[in-house]
Amino acid sequence: MADTPSPTGSPVAPGTGTDTDTDTDTDLIVIGGGPAGCAAARTAAGVGMRSVLIEPDTLCRNLYRIPVLNNVLGGHTDGPGLADAITAELRSTESCRLELGRRATELRADDRRVTVTLDTDARLTAPYAVVATGVGPLRPHDVPWITAPDGLDLPPLWRADADDAEGRTLLVLGGDRPIGTFLRAHPDTGTRLLVAHPESDNYKMEETRDDPRVTLLPVARLTLHVPKGGGTTAATVGRDGTRRTVTADAAYLSIGSAPTAPPGDLVRGADGYCPPGAQHPRVVVAGDLRSARFQRIMTAMGSGSEAALRAYYAERDLLAGTDIGAGADTGATNA
Repeated sequence: MADTPSPTGSPVAPGTGTDTDTDTDTDLIVIGGGPAGCAAARTAAGVGMRSVLIEPDTLCRNLYRIPVLNNVLGGHTDGPGLADAITAELRSTESCRLELGRRATELRADDRRVTVTLDTDARLTAPYAVVATGVGPLRPHDVPWITAPDGLDLPPLWRADADDAEGRTLLVLGGDRPIGTFLRAHPDTGTRLLVAHPESDNYKMEETRDDPRVTLLPVARLTLHVPKGGGTTAATVGRDGTRRTVTADAAYLSIGSAPTAPPGDLVRGADGYCPPGAQHPRVVVAGDLRSARFQRIMTAMGSGSEAALRAYYAERDLLAGTDIGAGADTGATNA
């Protein structure tokens, strides 16, 4: 009897439906379809490895919200163009099977293989897995320095429309790098940004502190109010104890991100990130999930490629006595 195709086109053993997929023809499972995961799949294909890439959304979805790039090789100057190019390459990679619209709900690793359970209850197995699920946005209630009304849903800064923001003052909570992206994307905008940020964001402000449109508000605490008549008011306590009230036309978030990873056999640090050197030998962490540092498109691609090669060499017992992969293991915890 011929194999019955599953909804994604992969073979499922007759009589088993779609509950299990033993994936005996897969060398590598890649969890996450951002730059790191896509780079891992492409590198795996280059050395003859067959992979399955799991992504609950579209490939490189976060790139589509970056209007201007100035730190990526290859001539791409905007996120959507880069995302389209990566997507086209992955779709043309015959040795990579895409599982789009699927979420990994559990990862288990033993001495022989890695097993990944999907939200459909299907199970995929392979000798190795690359986990590149990245990070998700923080909200005001996720950080101790902000007090905000219950149920308040503020948009991230990257959603701010330049035309609507023209000539207005925006209160930006947090000093994360989308601030620089907004300013580069709209070099002529007359928008004024009041950036309230904790001490831990000081180093991030180095990219934008000299822009005349930015006013830095170093704070220890901030209490946000949204008056019924419109606008935004915030009561701040400076790091020296000075209290002041700040008013703006609207408030946006640029607090930062928190790591996202499937449950199971992943070792997490105190900050929630997954240090590569702490993981099971058959699980390789890549991209932004490694650390709060080095969160760049280029570093994600490099770590994804290295993760696939690490699995390739490990499967052939070529890692012993070498420092291959050491950079990914140790670099994740360095500033």
